[in-house]
Amino acid sequence: MTGEPVIRIYDDLEEARRTLLQRRGVLTDEAPEPLRESILRIFGEELSPEQAVARILADVRRRGDEALRDWTARIDGLVIEGFEVPPQEWEAAYGALPAELAEALTLAAQRIREFHALQPVTSWTTEALGGTLGQKIVALERVGVYVPGGTAPLPSSLLMAALPARVAGVREVIVCTPPGRPDGRVPGVLLAAAHIAGVDRLFRIGGAQAVAALTFGTESIPRVDKIVGAGGLFTTLAKRQVYGLVGLDGLYGPTETVIVADETAHPAWVAADLLAQAEHDPLATAILLTPSRALAEAVQAEVAKLVPELSRGEIAVQSLAGQGGIVLTPDLETAVRLADEFAPEHLCLSVQDPQRWSEQVANAGGIFLGEHSCEVLGDYVAGPSHIMPTGGTARFTGPLSTLDFIKVINIIALDAASAARFYPAAACIAQAESLTAHAAAAKIRITDESV
Repeated sequence: MTGEPVIRIYDDLEEARRTLLQRRGVLTDEAPEPLRESILRIFGEELSPEQAVARILADVRRRGDEALRDWTARIDGLVIEGFEVPPQEWEAAYGALPAELAEALTLAAQRIREFHALQPVTSWTTEALGGTLGQKIVALERVGVYVPGGTAPLPSSLLMAALPARVAGVREVIVCTPPGRPDGRVPGVLLAAAHIAGVDRLFRIGGAQAVAALTFGTESIPRVDKIVGAGGLFTTLAKRQVYGLVGLDGLYGPTETVIVADETAHPAWVAADLLAQAEHDPLATAILLTPSRALAEAVQAEVAKLVPELSRGEIAVQSLAGQGGIVLTPDLETAVRLADEFAPEHLCLSVQDPQRWSEQVANAGGIFLGEHSCEVLGDYVAGPSHIMPTGGTARFTGPLSTLDFIKVINIIALDAASAARFYPAAACIAQAESLTAHAAAAKIRITDESV
């Protein structure tokens, strides 16, 4: 490491706006050199990531399991004949867990279930508007949960996606996850999480080919109604390309945290929270906004002190150098406003009276009020799903919940008297839109004396 600080302090607010706080979106057209080289090696020609993904989708749609085997061999270097992992292996993996981990995952599952069971999702009707009107809530039939592999298994992500689906009443929950071990097997902790969540089937397949299988169906993997869960670039691009053929929860980029803190915050705690975010991915974002220079400098020092102790310290350093920083603001109000404009996945309010400041926030995947409500608890055991909008999409969407696993069907059962009152207005609007058949369908009911 050089003499440069692990995390930079931005004294110039306008510079921070132009750089650190400038949104690039969930997906960009830029492909880094290593990815371009990988695509050339796998496909034998220069393709954009979008073109590469389109090739995989089309091939799986045409050749099914055979294509899945070919792409898994070419991309992952693994020869896999059977993709499904039977439930007996999940149960065995659960039984082999250390007792402390089994208890922790069971606690997390219990809290996720209990939280989502409280979400109001009910059918309703009213007769106050004439006849009977309402909405029927119907759970989706079959959902695909994608659990990323990457550099570490993520059993929490399986629980956070599968359990809200179960609570919503989804009939069949299918999990796809990349083979996470050199022998092509799924890590035991993921199998144990599948057992705890009570999913129906689990397949060891990842990337764009998994999205293709869930969208189109193959000989082994059934077609689903909706795909949920985060993934890497190819997975996310694949989800974008299949939208309309299958439902989606959202498009997710690298994870991100913004902490707003005042002089009362614990520097070591803030530093630990920033590093907890940064260790996810070299592209993860960890930002502190504070009006306190003393806190900023103390946090900067604590980050440097903690990094050498981390197993993923190198990743955290890359993340902080690329997307991390500490921004000095003139006051706390400005810090909160900047955070709201950034619309982060996680917004942590390490301030006095966090409830008051949270009322000024409209854009965030989750708001963590106070230093005891740290993001790491939200990641695992608080209860709400940790699958939340990234890349500024919190401006228009929210975290994964039971609402992602239901659909609404409108109920219209007008009585004769009410309908008679509405025919003329309907005919009038239809005529204005030059839809004369619509107008006639209303008018015939006005003039038909046999009714």
